[in-house]
Amino acid sequence: MTELSQGANTPIAESNVKVVLSWPGAAGVLDGSAYLLTASGKVRADEDMVFYNQPRGADGAVAVFGHDQSQIAFSLDLLKMPPAIERVVFCLTVDGGQGNKTMASFSGSTVAVTKADGSPIASYRPDLSRATEAAMMLAELYLRNGQWKVRAVGQGFNGGLGPLARSFGIDIAEPTPSAPTAPPAPAPAAQINLSKITLDKAKPTVNLEKRGESFGELSINLNWSSAAQKRGGLFGGGRSTAIDLDLGCLYELQDGYKGIVQALGNTFGDLEFEPYIALSGDDRTGAVSAGETIRVNGKKWSQIKRIALFCYIYDGAPNWQATDGVVTITMPDQPPIEIRMTDGPNNRGFCGLAVIENVNGAMKFTRLIEYFNGHRDFDQRVGWGMRWQAGSKD
Repeated sequence: MTELSQGANTPIAESNVKVVLSWPGAAGVLDGSAYLLTASGKVRADEDMVFYNQPRGADGAVAVFGHDQSQIAFSLDLLKMPPAIERVVFCLTVDGGQGNKTMASFSGSTVAVTKADGSPIASYRPDLSRATEAAMMLAELYLRNGQWKVRAVGQGFNGGLGPLARSFGIDIAEPTPSAPTAPPAPAPAAQINLSKITLDKAKPTVNLEKRGESFGELSINLNWSSAAQKRGGLFGGGRSTAIDLDLGCLYELQDGYKGIVQALGNTFGDLEFEPYIALSGDDRTGAVSAGETIRVNGKKWSQIKRIALFCYIYDGAPNWQATDGVVTITMPDQPPIEIRMTDGPNNRGFCGLAVIENVNGAMKFTRLIEYFNGHRDFDQRVGWGMRWQAGSKD
């Protein structure tokens, strides 16, 4: 079984699979649900929400086949899935009768994907120890280039089932409260919290303000699917090899010092000392579920001026569609930010992802998703002014 980390994905070769959401029953009751989504990220109708009270969707392509106090199980026939459905998102929500409980009370909850006979395919256990939300998207099955895959999501929502369902286009009626004995102070409307921000052409920038003394640790994760390709990329050859997609960044500190963090040249950086940016490691095949991660010390954000994120295909043919590459940026008490890079030209193996700027202490994220021949061209685009020479990995 593949143990997935947040943002990681793995292909599903089977057409009939089961998805089991489980939680520690002693902690209380959770409601499990599956949402069948189109390319717009919305359901076609209310019938595309599958749960214990509506146990079948899409003419049986998704169905509940088991439900008790500690789990809910779904069966999926991917061959019967309507062509309009491109994602199935699996969620857990705290039952409304349990007061102010959050998902933190249900630490140990998991999602497992198996074959029809129960043989394991993948699983994911999110870290819920500090969760403040009453609902969470655990995982999704999604269709990409004719291949179904499963991705670990782990994104929370405040407000429980209502805000979660409405985000997918379903109107959930809220219970009518009894008349109060005295006029209460107006309560703020339920707000979706930590919902994913996708930076795309329609929304290329986002600004984040500190919610405490610092941003905490900023995690920039690159995940992709390995695929056998004819060798090419930045360094040619002739043999077949899995795609090696590398994450890196240019940085500039407030004192004007500039540098680079990447596996190429073994410049992995440092989290506690300058530049306060570190690359966790080098995944050379895409088979490591955690992918590659750049960490930024948010406590030292005042000393960082800007960061320019990039990735490049070090080994394997430049085929961005085959990589299914996604970068997920997370930090405490902030919504995750997702950037995808699947539409690049296959004659350019270098992708400029985004620029992160320190604007009066806030973080400004600007999506790029522009493709280049290499580091030097990207440098000219973002205006770093570095001097470049050829390098390689050990």
